[in-house]
Amino acid sequence: MLRAITVNEWHELKHADATRVKEAVNSIIEEVRRGGDSAIRSLSKKFDRIDLDSIIVTVDEIEEAYQSADPHVIEQLIEASARITAFHELERPKDLILNEMEHGVILGVKSTPLERIGAYIPGGRAAYPSTALMCTIAAKVAGVSEICCCTPPPINPLTLVALDIGGATEIIKAGGAQAIAAMALGTESVRPVQKIVGPGNLYVTAAKAILRDKVEIDFPAGPSELAVLADSTANPDFIASDILAQAEHDPNAACVLVTNNEKLIEKVIFSLKNQFGESQRQEILKGALLRSGYILVHDIHEGANVINSLAPEHLSLVTVDPLSNLPFIKNAGTICIGPYSAVACGDYASGTNHVLPTAGGAKIYSGLNVAHFLKTSSVQIISREGLEEIGDIVEIIANAEGLNAHANSVRIRRKNK
Repeated sequence: MLRAITVNEWHELKHADATRVKEAVNSIIEEVRRGGDSAIRSLSKKFDRIDLDSIIVTVDEIEEAYQSADPHVIEQLIEASARITAFHELERPKDLILNEMEHGVILGVKSTPLERIGAYIPGGRAAYPSTALMCTIAAKVAGVSEICCCTPPPINPLTLVALDIGGATEIIKAGGAQAIAAMALGTESVRPVQKIVGPGNLYVTAAKAILRDKVEIDFPAGPSELAVLADSTANPDFIASDILAQAEHDPNAACVLVTNNEKLIEKVIFSLKNQFGESQRQEILKGALLRSGYILVHDIHEGANVINSLAPEHLSLVTVDPLSNLPFIKNAGTICIGPYSAVACGDYASGTNHVLPTAGGAKIYSGLNVAHFLKTSSVQIISREGLEEIGDIVEIIANAEGLNAHANSVRIRRKNK
């Protein structure tokens, strides 16, 4: 059920998938560019088998969603939203920070939210109201005024409810690459956004990458990944349950166990076989498990190096003293430490954001956070005295660069006494 794999095999699988779908995604993007709303409706009929009169979700449809959704689940979504909000408020910087660096020279940073962002909320194989909360709440805490969300039809009532709870200002019935194209390029009903965030399948991820010359994106986000770094003290049933939890997202998901203990590998495989039989999503799991495996290392320090090479979306760190191993982990989207930190807790209720970089993206990207929705401007306040403090530096370097007008712009002020 798990096979021995290498770091190179892991990365080759990811990049091979991206190459395979690129041509199809380019075709979809061009269709939306030419056809706008009509293309969205046509592609929905083709891929989702749904005839749409309008691609815009109405207020009446949101109200109907509240009526049809399970009230108990709505309560839990509200509770989860409070936890997610509390976490992201920790990330929110002050709108303006000023500091007097020296007499007469005050420097600072002004943070400004983006005005209009787009968020992709997956659908199709499952409903993701949790992702609706993750994307919208982080943007709302940042202060974004317009949050346009796309999700495939038919939209699950819970997803609509979550989008409303999270603060979506408009909801579009569109999935896949066509949704990304609509938000990036605009249609008759959808104004272009400044940035697109959110996870998705191979087609969504490819569309985000292709359209990055038109719109900023967060990072490659999907399909799901999990790496487990474990030693002999780890519970194999817990590890197997985490692997199956991430594998059930998508047949293109991938999981890897990195350990220095051969017996643990055998026990995890045994547990996987037992738990697999209880799963309700076995066809999806089969595809994902074929792409998953294990890597046997000499010790946990070597295992940490392997993790850094994999740069997984999710990392479960389950060793005898995980906090002592944590400093060696440099590349991971989120790190779940200890036997009871189930990866699924971060997916729903702990408050951290579950929109995370995949395909090695954790080497250079952070998971979705408030900063993704902010831009900063440096601020300078220089008095007459402050200009004297730094004037020589400016004039000398500017003249050395041959930019005499730069030097003169300071010189003329210093002469004006």
